[in-house]
Amino acid sequence: MGNSYAGQLRTTRFEEVLHNSIEASLRSNAVVPRPVFSQLYLETETQTAQEGHVEPDEDDEDENGSGSNSPPMPYQMKPPPEGCCTTDGFCQAGRDLRLSSVASDPLDVPPEFLLVGARSGSLPDTLLVCAVDCRFLPDELGRNALLGFSGNCIGCGEKGFRYFTEFSNHINLKLSTQPKKQKHLKYHLYRNNQGVLVKGAPICWRGHETVAAVNVSQGSLTPLSPPGLSVSVPDQLLYVCRLQPVIFKGHGPLPQLTGNISEVLVSSLLQSCYLSSQTLPRVYQHYGPSPIQPLSTEMQILLTVYYLVQLGPDQVPLIEDLEQIFMRSWRESHLSEIRQYQQPQTPAAPGGRHYGIELSSTVSGLPHHLPLPPSSQQPLTPSQLPWLAQLAASSCGDGVLVLGESDGSLAQGLSQTFSRLMEGRLASTNYVVIIVTVPGQETQSCVVVTGKHQCRALAESMYSPSEGLKEISHQLSSGVAQELTQYCNCLGSDGDMDSLLDSAATVDSNQHSPFSSGQEPLDKSPKNAVAPADTQPTQSLRDSKDGGTPSPKVGASSPKDMCLEYRVEWREVRPIQLAVARKLLSHVCAIADSSTQNLDLGSFDRVSFLICVPPSEVTFQQTVLHLHNSGVLQEIRGFDQEGESHREAERYVVKMDQNARTRIDELIHEAHSNSYTLYILVHDHAHWDISSVSYSSPDSGLGLVDQLLNCRQVREAANILTLHVTSFPFALQTQFTRISPYNEIHWPSAFSNDVDLYHEKTQYFGVSELLESTRGGNSLPLMRYDSSFESMASVLEERFPKLRSAVIRTVVLVQQYCVALMAASDRIGGSHHNLHKHTSVETLEIVQSLLTATQRCTAHHGHMVLLRIPSAALAAWAHQRLSYVRRRLGLEDSFELILGNPSQALSIGHSFTERIKTWMKIQDADWVARTYLELEALPCILILSGAEPLGESLPRSLKYCDLRVISSSYLQRTTLEQELGLAAYLVRAESRPPHNPGPGSDLLESSTDNEEEEGLEKGNGRIHQGPTRASRTSSSTPASSPSSSPSSSSPPPPPPPRSHRRPSKSTSSDSLSPRAPSPLQSCSWARGVSRPPSVLLPRALYDIITASDSSGLPRCTSFLPHMSVAWAGSFRPLLSKMMTCTEQSLYYRQWTVPRSYHMDSSNRTEGRSDNFHPRRLLLSGPPQVGKTGAYLHFLGILSRMLIRLMEVDIYDEEDINHSVQLEGVQYHPPGTPWPKQDVIRTMPFDYTVHNPKYDDISTIYCPGQKATADINSMRHEEVYLRRRTSRMKLSKYAAYNTYHHCEQCHQYMGFNPRYQMCESTLHAFTFSHLLLGEEIQLYFIIPKSKEHYFSFSRPGGQLESMRLPLTSDWSPDCIKSPIFTPTTGRHEHGLFNLYHAMDGASHLHILVVKEYEMAVYKKYWPNHIMLVLPTVYNGAGIGAAHFLIKELSYHNLELERSRRLEGGGPAGDVWPFIIVADDSCVMWNAVDVDARGAPVERAVSLKQVLQHMEACPDLVHLGLCGIRKWNSRGLSGARTAEPFYRGHLHDFLLINVDLSQNIQYDQNRFTCHDVDFTLRVHSAGLLVCQFNSFSVMKKQIAIGGYRTFIIKTKMTDVPTSVGPSQYACAPDSKHLFLATPAQLLLEKYLQHTSHRLFPLSTKNHTHPVLSVDCFLNLGPEVTVCFVSSRPHSVNVSEAGLLFSGLLLCFSDAFVTAGFLKKFSFLKGATLCVIGADRSSLRQTVGRLELEEEWRFRLSDEFQTANAKEDRPLFFLTGKHI
Repeated sequence: MGNSYAGQLRTTRFEEVLHNSIEASLRSNAVVPRPVFSQLYLETETQTAQEGHVEPDEDDEDENGSGSNSPPMPYQMKPPPEGCCTTDGFCQAGRDLRLSSVASDPLDVPPEFLLVGARSGSLPDTLLVCAVDCRFLPDELGRNALLGFSGNCIGCGEKGFRYFTEFSNHINLKLSTQPKKQKHLKYHLYRNNQGVLVKGAPICWRGHETVAAVNVSQGSLTPLSPPGLSVSVPDQLLYVCRLQPVIFKGHGPLPQLTGNISEVLVSSLLQSCYLSSQTLPRVYQHYGPSPIQPLSTEMQILLTVYYLVQLGPDQVPLIEDLEQIFMRSWRESHLSEIRQYQQPQTPAAPGGRHYGIELSSTVSGLPHHLPLPPSSQQPLTPSQLPWLAQLAASSCGDGVLVLGESDGSLAQGLSQTFSRLMEGRLASTNYVVIIVTVPGQETQSCVVVTGKHQCRALAESMYSPSEGLKEISHQLSSGVAQELTQYCNCLGSDGDMDSLLDSAATVDSNQHSPFSSGQEPLDKSPKNAVAPADTQPTQSLRDSKDGGTPSPKVGASSPKDMCLEYRVEWREVRPIQLAVARKLLSHVCAIADSSTQNLDLGSFDRVSFLICVPPSEVTFQQTVLHLHNSGVLQEIRGFDQEGESHREAERYVVKMDQNARTRIDELIHEAHSNSYTLYILVHDHAHWDISSVSYSSPDSGLGLVDQLLNCRQVREAANILTLHVTSFPFALQTQFTRISPYNEIHWPSAFSNDVDLYHEKTQYFGVSELLESTRGGNSLPLMRYDSSFESMASVLEERFPKLRSAVIRTVVLVQQYCVALMAASDRIGGSHHNLHKHTSVETLEIVQSLLTATQRCTAHHGHMVLLRIPSAALAAWAHQRLSYVRRRLGLEDSFELILGNPSQALSIGHSFTERIKTWMKIQDADWVARTYLELEALPCILILSGAEPLGESLPRSLKYCDLRVISSSYLQRTTLEQELGLAAYLVRAESRPPHNPGPGSDLLESSTDNEEEEGLEKGNGRIHQGPTRASRTSSSTPASSPSSSPSSSSPPPPPPPRSHRRPSKSTSSDSLSPRAPSPLQSCSWARGVSRPPSVLLPRALYDIITASDSSGLPRCTSFLPHMSVAWAGSFRPLLSKMMTCTEQSLYYRQWTVPRSYHMDSSNRTEGRSDNFHPRRLLLSGPPQVGKTGAYLHFLGILSRMLIRLMEVDIYDEEDINHSVQLEGVQYHPPGTPWPKQDVIRTMPFDYTVHNPKYDDISTIYCPGQKATADINSMRHEEVYLRRRTSRMKLSKYAAYNTYHHCEQCHQYMGFNPRYQMCESTLHAFTFSHLLLGEEIQLYFIIPKSKEHYFSFSRPGGQLESMRLPLTSDWSPDCIKSPIFTPTTGRHEHGLFNLYHAMDGASHLHILVVKEYEMAVYKKYWPNHIMLVLPTVYNGAGIGAAHFLIKELSYHNLELERSRRLEGGGPAGDVWPFIIVADDSCVMWNAVDVDARGAPVERAVSLKQVLQHMEACPDLVHLGLCGIRKWNSRGLSGARTAEPFYRGHLHDFLLINVDLSQNIQYDQNRFTCHDVDFTLRVHSAGLLVCQFNSFSVMKKQIAIGGYRTFIIKTKMTDVPTSVGPSQYACAPDSKHLFLATPAQLLLEKYLQHTSHRLFPLSTKNHTHPVLSVDCFLNLGPEVTVCFVSSRPHSVNVSEAGLLFSGLLLCFSDAFVTAGFLKKFSFLKGATLCVIGADRSSLRQTVGRLELEEEWRFRLSDEFQTANAKEDRPLFFLTGKHI
């Protein structure tokens, strides 16, 4: 097993060595094993290497690991199993084990196991990754390793290898000697900052390696050299050299540092870059060993030297730049191989797009004039490296020093470097590169940074942001900054600042300054240190300022002091915000429409929401203010907008602090309790807290988002949708993101002119435009740095090396503001002109502009100056110092000084509050400003503190954004862009030129997807361009008007050093006010809102941001997007200039991984490439662009959409033909529940049709009735398209279509995902009918779950009948009557879901469909019973369906009676009723009587309606029952109080099939089938009754139905404009035939041409047309008298009545000549006889002896316009003689 330690005395126990020997004997092929006692006691002849000496090569030791003089034990590997893999670097299962291949892969490492690297003799430069139990590995001192071995294979996952010999065989080490873990397990492996597995410290088998130190700041192992090679750090290094050197580890172990190690910093960033650049992508190792090799160690070192040489004296090295240089060199050296491997087999990115390796020849950070080392076929040798590196370094003078050691060590190089530092010989050297190239050993290197500026920047970057702020607070409270403040307080020959302030006669001479030079917080002793950062300035300062009489210039109450140019625009909703809101809504609908059923919008009836914001009081109040003004609460919750309190809006916004847990828990509980409410959880500023709760301490305030928003309850709640909103989405777009790329919504970008599509009045001015201003023209750019300030700060940084840069720069900046205030106030004595030299021109301009702006406006409007100081402690000191100077100078009323602390509410003085209230016309006496937006036009300096901005929006009066003291150390894209985002601005379109971005101007505003905005009409309005600062964002854009004079724009007098740099400004303010005053009287604020603010940056950041990479983008876009993520690999391309936002997202999703402390690091599922949450959306857009208004509007339109989904259009039409109603008589007392048959018989039958859908129907004659008045002459065929409707919210008892998917309906509908699709069987049902003379065969499709409603034959399972209950049966949860719903063309929109309407009652529901629609109806309604009509009825109308329903029902009634008789039951007791309902019946109502006796309608279930009707005692005596059609005006006329009505029934019928067995529907009818059937039932003497206490609501469905037959020709098969007069023609004539059923053509022809067919009948109510046995619509101008030829029929009296026409349609044997002779006709009356063919017409004429009284002509014979094969109908007309 090889467990003895070479070169040491054997001290192991006998039993352990015995076990080792036995195992070796069993596994070895040697005949004689090595003796046990020689292992125990034999000492090696080779002495232990002297302490401090490093063996030249660890592989040079003998193979058995022993130092004895015994011959090596021969060893032969066991032959591998047949068929297994034997490739070097792969296990026997064929899985890759090489470190270069699996470095980025997730590996399964059990607890107590470590990853180590094993070295094989066949692959000396390759490490194989193994998982080994840490108990069998030594500790840092080479001790405590158990004997034996336990390991796992990380390739195939096989576990439990108990012998290293067996394990070495499995991983194909192919050894010639006995396998030993000491020999072949070489290195510890660990994950670097990028998450890549890299080689770490050697495994200390022999106990002479030193302990591996841990660099806390970088979190990585720092392997050190043996103790003998340690390097002593000189004492007083920082004091002598004024710097703290930074050592970058490179190649090889770094010597141990001893002595004054606190003044030296060690970083592993460079080493991680080296290792990452040597880890090739998997694509280049896909098929085993690859010819492509990573960069050699020597080339990496040489490229590092090249990079350092080209850096400027003030530049700080960036690892990102060096990484790109490595990539460029590698690509150029392997160009052909890379192209060979870039094939389609490259795995795709998570979003479907893969960004492969670019072959660009340019690299970010390396100037083009400095070429890379020439690549050749011969590799760079170690001997060539030192002189090539020295040659490169010689080009930059002393800036880079290369120490090449050919026979030394890194320790010697470091010692030499420290000596030169102490001797002052490296004063001009910024970098020392130490290279060690000892023959026979690997090349070693490290880099020592010795430049003062570089050392300070690198040292501060090693702190995390929170650690840096803590260090600043410590330096302030400990008094180490006292010397700095004293130094800055002295102005040299111009005196002391406090003395000069004392000379200002603005305060009482006896008042002592609490902030003198010896007492200022920066100078205080620790016990008198500055107050904590979260405390406001003392109120005494406020009282002293505000307690006195306000300055006369402050109050602007009189009309002459009002500024007409002032207006507040932040409350307005812009068109682009509405468009983004609609895009959000469309994405939500897309989730709902997907097949995953992750969001069921149809089940929600309302919206609730909670907006989560960062823990900033201003951001919280700002969101509340936007919510309050948006009207969303009024729309969603129904609050009165005027009376809505601010506190009510606060309930919907929560700060993500420790108090947020309660509110989130309440929302989760509400969501669980209210499943019909959709909760929107808006996570605003979503990039702020992405820390994992597992890695966050409770008091840090981080990890709350992960803990609360990513909890299981939120994830699994089906009614919670999370919307992340951010300006910087990069940290949420990693390989483990929770958000699908399809759920991202990007703000339309000006890059592709998408914004122009929305006709915006404003245009966004962001980082792109700021960058463009630095490239254009000779004018002053909007973004710049202050060279004077940088010089002052640089001098002090060298003088005070121990102080943080932020402290020094803040003190310098505050000092400059103080001096500028003194100089501009004219309150100092005659020496104030000399003060200019103690401040910078930029600072002086800011202060002068602030003080003079209010003098230009009658209302004293001004602008804001933003002073960004991240440290809360420094910000508090700056506020106190500036407040003191302002008070001493008497400027309290000139401008306000505001400390913006995220943890505190906004506080401003009373006098400034009164100003704002006057400007905004606020009457509330208790109103105070809570947001920065409400400070519009207030002259002020806002000192904004906090580690990062937390979403605070700034007013448009922001003029200067001073970022000179922000940190330059944290170079992540998010960090940089959110600081620059403070200056983002909305500029009026008429005052800004069209966006014309130049190269590299799309830092943030890369174009969105073009296809998302297709179809929008682009405006052609010309944007007025004025000569403002914004107009200079592009040097190629000409000005539209000449520049105004400098006197109109700059404060008089302008500072002489800057007068030539002042940009001209427009004096026009037409866009902001109704008047254009003269320049001297123009409001400075009004002019200022037309242009974006100026931005002042640190020089280091300015250089980084303004530099471009090879793609034209700023260099900062190639930086790490966020500190919580890491690059997935170095072999990544650069972001492309032309990438859309979606493509950028896919880029980051492929190339970034979350670090362990990122909340998405745990979002992984085995076997899945993604783990997206289905109900998460991401809205991203630039800062300050209006995202809050967009998502608030989204909440409003989402609520309206859900209400719209819960609402339907109900036909709301008052009954027609009221004028012809009979005078009302009260037959039943009001409130009578059921009709009485004897009373019903006494009620007259109302022949008049009152249903408004029949407003074009013929009047039905009744004696004593008046003619219908005011007949509408403008009739249309499709009247239902123009009928009146009302929007109604669905009740809980509504019927639904297929789009309703609530949880309760899943099983009812047959779509429950836990069950399989409903299985159904097809059953034939045949019965004979005497009228048809043939058998009718129907088909039932019966789901398995509904078979209990039918009876089947026992042997064969044939369908026998549909089970019917007995009349005596009753159950509170059962409906006895089968429900038939004929339908066509409405498989999606038909209201067949009666689950809620029936309120849980058991019922039998049958859909009656046509044969050709059977499949599609079965697909959408798999759990419904289908009655399929015969094929011949595919083209039939509604009459055929009703005919077959009724006839089938009677036949089934007879079958059930027979079945009951066979079972011994009474046959006559079978329930004889069926329900025939329209497929658009949606809700039902009942009429109650209120306390005042007035009728009131309420929604009831269909169950209640049917059970009430079925319980009617006299129901079996009624032939036809129904309920009235609903309208919003209720019953009218004489029917108001009568609970029942005897007349025409429609839409919802209860038919007694027993009593009406001899009455059939007309199977040929397309229209008026229900009117015809009601007349037949009444004429047969049956009772017809309508229950007025119930009403049915019909939904308007514009799709499908039996009224949608299209008139089309047989030739073109498209709708034609053929008029109704062409629907009939002469027989055998050449006529345009129509592909329309003959019966429909006949009915339409009679409806529209009856005024010509029956001329005497037109508008002649007293002489109607006699229609025998049928009712056909002859148009509204003709009155029809219906009579039945059946014996004992109930007909109107014909006595004394002269008819104007006779209509005989398919007359049967009951119509005889004698029957017709009872009626009298006018002379010239028209006869119309209709038959199936010409022969039947002649037979009818002869049988009825019509020729005796009627005259016929050959020209009076017609047919419908059908071809012969379509069986046209024929009709014959004649005149009465």
